[in-house]
Amino acid sequence: MSKKPVPMKKRVAELLDARLTARAGGGEARLQKQRDAGKMTARERIDALIDPDSFQEIGLFRKNRTVTFGMDTADMPADGVVTGTAAIFGRPVHIASQDFTVVGGSAGETHNKKVVQMMESALETGTPFIFFNDSGGARVQEGIDSLSGYGQVFYANVLLSGVVPQISIIAGPCAGGAVYSPALTDFIIQTRKAHMFITGPSVIKQVTGEEVTQDQLGGADTHMAVSGVNSFVADDDEQAILIAKKLLTFLPQNNTEEPPLIEGDYNVEYDPSLHDVVPVDGKQGYDVRDVIAKIIDNADFLEVQAGYATNIVVGFAHINGRSVGIVANQPNVMAGVLDINASDKGSKFIRFCNAFNIPILTLVDVPGYLPGTAQEYGGIIRHGAKMLYAYSAATVPKITVVLRKAYGGSYLAMAAKDLGADKVFAWPTAEIAVMGAEGAAAVVFRKEIAAADDPEAKREELVEQYRNTFSTPFMAAARGLVDDIIDPGDTRRKVAMALELLATKRELRPAKKHGLGPV
Repeated sequence: MSKKPVPMKKRVAELLDARLTARAGGGEARLQKQRDAGKMTARERIDALIDPDSFQEIGLFRKNRTVTFGMDTADMPADGVVTGTAAIFGRPVHIASQDFTVVGGSAGETHNKKVVQMMESALETGTPFIFFNDSGGARVQEGIDSLSGYGQVFYANVLLSGVVPQISIIAGPCAGGAVYSPALTDFIIQTRKAHMFITGPSVIKQVTGEEVTQDQLGGADTHMAVSGVNSFVADDDEQAILIAKKLLTFLPQNNTEEPPLIEGDYNVEYDPSLHDVVPVDGKQGYDVRDVIAKIIDNADFLEVQAGYATNIVVGFAHINGRSVGIVANQPNVMAGVLDINASDKGSKFIRFCNAFNIPILTLVDVPGYLPGTAQEYGGIIRHGAKMLYAYSAATVPKITVVLRKAYGGSYLAMAAKDLGADKVFAWPTAEIAVMGAEGAAAVVFRKEIAAADDPEAKREELVEQYRNTFSTPFMAAARGLVDDIIDPGDTRRKVAMALELLATKRELRPAKKHGLGPV
C-alpha cells in the first residue's frame, strides 16, 4: 500500500517553521544578550542597511559537513553567517553578516563558502560587496577545512579588488586570520565596540611580556590614530551603517561604470569669502577643510581616515552633483608636510579613485617631505614615491589647485602638471619653487651674503629677490606648468567647469599586467 503524499499546505507550513527556526540564530536568549551589549544582531544589521523588503537570503539552510569534536550534533543555523542580495538606494548589493549568536560567529568551511559565494556573485553581477564582521575566529573543530575557507575568502577579496567596491564593517571581535579579509577590502568601518588584532592581549603577554588591553591593542581609535588600519570609526552599529550608506552614494557599482550623478548644488557664483581662508603668510596655519567646504556641494565632505596622518586630508564630495575624490595638504598639522604615513594614506586613496573612475581634486600647500633620521630609516624614499606613482598611474580626470606653498619634490608629488594633471590652477598666493626662498637664497647667494657688511640685511634682500623671481605662480604659468592663475573666489566655478569638460576623458596606457610601484 503506497504512502499517502504529504499535502502541499503541510509542506509549506513545515517550510515556514524551518525558516523561523533558522532565522532565530542562536535563540532569543543569545540574541537578547547581543542587544544588551549594545550591538545589533546579524539580521538587524542587514535590515538597517538595506531598502525595506529587498533582502533575498541565499544559503539559509546550508550546514557544515564536519562530524568530529561534536560538530555532528551542533545546532548552527545558517552556519553562523547570513548571506544574500539586497538593494541600497535602489542599487543592488551583495551582503554577508556573521552571526555571533551561533557558536560565536566562528568561521568554518561552509560559513566561508557562503561568504565566497556572495563575493563571486558580486563579481559576476558587478555589484558592491558588504561584509559585517562579528566572529570569534576560525572554527577550530573543523581544523584545516576552516583554514582553507579563509584562504578562499582572501583569494576572492583579491579577485574583487578594483572591480567592485568592498566595504568591511567591523561590528564585533575580528582576530587572527580573520583580520586579513578586511585588510584586503577598500574601506573598513569599525565600531568602538569592536576589536581587531592578529594576536590578542593574553598571547602577547605570554610571548613578549607586554601588558595591553583590548582597546589599546585593537580598538577603533587605536586603528584610526596609530595603525591606520581602519577608514572610519563609528560609535555603534547604527552609525557604522549610516557611514556605509553615505559612502556608497559616491561610488559606482563597479569599475566599468561612472559614479552616480546626483542632484547637486549648481551655484557656482563668485565667493569672496575664500579670500580670507588662506593666510598670505606662508608660515601661518589654517584648516584646509574650510577651503574644501567652500568648493564642494553643500559643504558635504566625507573624510576618510580622518584621525590618521592628519597632515593630509582625503575624502569624497560632490561638485555640481559629480563625485570627486579630494586630496589636500593640511597646514594646521606639521605645516602640511608629506611623511611616510601621509604618503601611504594619500596614495591608497588615489589608487581607489582611479580604479573606480572618480575624478581627483588636489589642493596643494606643501613645504616638502618631512626631514629626519626616523623618516629616512623608515623608508620615506619608497613611501614618498608612492604618491608620485599613484598620481602618474591615474588616468581619471586630475585637477590641481595650488593654494600656497608648493616646493620641490613634494610639489611634484601633489599632482603637478608633469605627473599628468589635466588642469592646474594657482591662487595668487601660490609659491611654486624648487625650495623655499630662504633656503634657496642661502645656496644661490652664499658668497654675496658672506661678503656683505650687514649679512642679515643682505640675506633678507636676496630672499625677497628670489621670492619675487621664482616663488610666484607666474614663472610656473610662463612655463606652462600652471594653466591659469585664478581669483580664489572663482575656484568652485573653475573646478566645476573642468570636471564637466573632463567627464569624457579617455587616456590609454601601455599594455601590461600591472605596474611595479614602490611598496
